[in-house]
Amino acid sequence: MKLKLSKEVQLLSGIAKSFAEQLALEPTLIAILNLLDIHLNLKRGTITLLNPETETIYIKVAHGLSKKSMERGIYKIGEGVTGKVVQTGQEVVIPDISKDARFLHKTRSRKVTAEQKTSFYCVPVKLENITIGALSVDKITTKGDDFETSLSLLNVIATMIAQASKLNKLVEFNRRELSEENLRLREELKKQFNIDNMVGTSNAMKGVYRLVEQVAESNATVLIRGESGTGKDLVAHAIHYNSTRASKPFIKVNCTALPESLLESELFGHEKGSFTGATARKLGRFERASSGTIFLDEIGDFSTTLQVKLLRVIQFKEFERIGGNETIKANVRIVVATNKNLEEQIKEGLFREDLYYRINVFPIFLPRLRERKDDIMLLADYFLEKISNENNKYITRLSTPAIEMLTSYHWPGNVRELENCIERAVLLCNEDVIRSEHLPPSLQIAKKNDAKAKRTLSEIIENKERELIIDSLKKCNGRQRNAAIELGITERMLGYKIKKYGILPKLLS
Repeated sequence: MKLKLSKEVQLLSGIAKSFAEQLALEPTLIAILNLLDIHLNLKRGTITLLNPETETIYIKVAHGLSKKSMERGIYKIGEGVTGKVVQTGQEVVIPDISKDARFLHKTRSRKVTAEQKTSFYCVPVKLENITIGALSVDKITTKGDDFETSLSLLNVIATMIAQASKLNKLVEFNRRELSEENLRLREELKKQFNIDNMVGTSNAMKGVYRLVEQVAESNATVLIRGESGTGKDLVAHAIHYNSTRASKPFIKVNCTALPESLLESELFGHEKGSFTGATARKLGRFERASSGTIFLDEIGDFSTTLQVKLLRVIQFKEFERIGGNETIKANVRIVVATNKNLEEQIKEGLFREDLYYRINVFPIFLPRLRERKDDIMLLADYFLEKISNENNKYITRLSTPAIEMLTSYHWPGNVRELENCIERAVLLCNEDVIRSEHLPPSLQIAKKNDAKAKRTLSEIIENKERELIIDSLKKCNGRQRNAAIELGITERMLGYKIKKYGILPKLLS
């Protein structure tokens, strides 16, 4: 047996459904008035809200009123029926508006006649016991109307309106918070990847900074070349965050991290049902990077099929999703990087020559770390401070032997290897100085191989003694007396050892 629902239950069910379908306030309120018309046959209806700053009540949404009528419907607190309801927080029902002086007819939308009685209901919209507006309804008065029941129903709906308003405020607040947080993070990224914040003062790096400054504000495609670990990712970020697109997305694609079958979908997106597993439409990285920058890392690993598609995007600024017919315009700045010899790949037929010339518009070559030895200690000090702070450790410097090991090593893994090396040393160190024994075995072996002969026990002890004396003098700003006290020896004995090891205390102050 099918239960027949009353019109009131159908009305409340419809309102609840409209709440669930959308979070925007105005469409929800309009849906409520439309449902009141369908189920209760109202003639006119308005939802008014109080502006606490101006202390005026204005019509937010209306049913059965023109735009001009809505603009005229502005009330002061206490003015007319609506103003009184907002002021007192008490509902009002007028069985016949033609016979009630409180009714002001501000909207001029009604033709009041004695032949056709119109009743007017106005109930407060309260949020946390504070009146924030009113729900008003016109209805043709019929014999046997139950005004109390109608008021009760409208009060329930007014409570639902108040909750919709509260939910909308929360959503808008969260959106504003997210927008502000997004803006703050973008500003932080812009500062972080500012050219002035990049570490390195060698002539090789100064040349890189000049090229970044020259190309950043253009829309030219940039090819960043260099060995793995040289910092190609940082240069790509610097180009984006110093460009006119800095406020737009920066999307990175690591071409080696994805198989070819997935990479095409990641780049260009796909339509629902275009292949097994494509259960919904997916936007590709090019679409997500719209008006911003896309960084294709390790482009030398692109298959020849994808190279053709990428060539089209660069040349014609357009592409299609997998399984789609719609041509999508690509307003995207393209930055690519590779550690491979593209010229050799062209000879071997692994890389398209036409694509090479399209991406090689503005090449930037990053030097290997062993070619910028002046920057090794700058980078080491930068990583030491950064990683020490991250691990809540107080490590102030590197010992002299440790510095010698860092500067004499050939760094096949470039800057990335140096960072990993300092991170390991920080984790192992339990004092305020990074010593040679805290450095990785690869550096220890390299140091041993550099030695012409194996050191004797006395040489190892003397080297350690010299290191401790230098560290102590550095701590004491070159003051021998203070250093002697810290080392637990006499000042005379310290002076003898300083002379023996050829240490110059003045240079350590």
